[in-house]
Amino acid sequence: MRNLDDCAPIPQQTSYKAIPPALVTLMGAGPGDPELLTVKALRALQSAELLLHDHLVSDAILELAPAQAERIYVGKESSRHTMPQEEIGALMVRLARQGRRVLRIKGGDGYIFGRGGEEAQVLAAAGIPFTVIPGITAAQGAAAACGIPLTHRDHARTLVLTTGHLQENRQVNLDWQALARPQQTVVIYMGLGTLPIICEQLIAHGLPASTPAALIERATLPEQRCITGTLRDLPAVAQSAELKPPTLIVIGEVVNLHAALAPAQVFAPSSTDP
Repeated sequence: MRNLDDCAPIPQQTSYKAIPPALVTLMGAGPGDPELLTVKALRALQSAELLLHDHLVSDAILELAPAQAERIYVGKESSRHTMPQEEIGALMVRLARQGRRVLRIKGGDGYIFGRGGEEAQVLAAAGIPFTVIPGITAAQGAAAACGIPLTHRDHARTLVLTTGHLQENRQVNLDWQALARPQQTVVIYMGLGTLPIICEQLIAHGLPASTPAALIERATLPEQRCITGTLRDLPAVAQSAELKPPTLIVIGEVVNLHAALAPAQVFAPSSTDP
């Protein structure tokens, strides 16, 4: 019989360090034109390993990432969600904990009606390191592309950005009194489907029915359309033109500048132009 002292020492169990979570980058891809990406966003794309992208991110932008980079579509359109928001947050956390660097791409700027703030909260609560790359928001891109300055000393000293989509109670819950103030520009995201309600409420709360307004479809892209009118006739104009999302609504006296500025505006040639 062997004594315990004669036995070889029992090796200690090897301990493994947990993999530290990888970095998640929340990136704004701008309004659509790839040349409106920031330099920082372009660098992030070119070094990406795994992309989570929305439906507003164009193929031309996604093609700037390495061909071998994995791409996961998590887009959300009106009444059509590929993945609920809670699952997107959980997916980012899970991937980061597996040591995979995630590039989360959103159209425009993720912190302006892109739910980027919610996703940052999820990452922070889970202890996941993240960084934010801002993008040119749709309001800036659309206005610049259509010859509509969002602010102007003679026409608008205040700029208001808001959303016009239906809430769960099937209402458009906005501060109509504040939106109907004079001498300001109001830009409404995601409001095409509720355009008749928006125009009706703004007029009811004091904005003249003759207030200039514009509808800008697929801003900064080759198929962009900019259609102007007034609060009174804008719903009919939208229906006649058969506009589709994404379409931005711009309301205010600055829209009158479109007629003079758009024809005179010279656009920088794209690197993809012949």
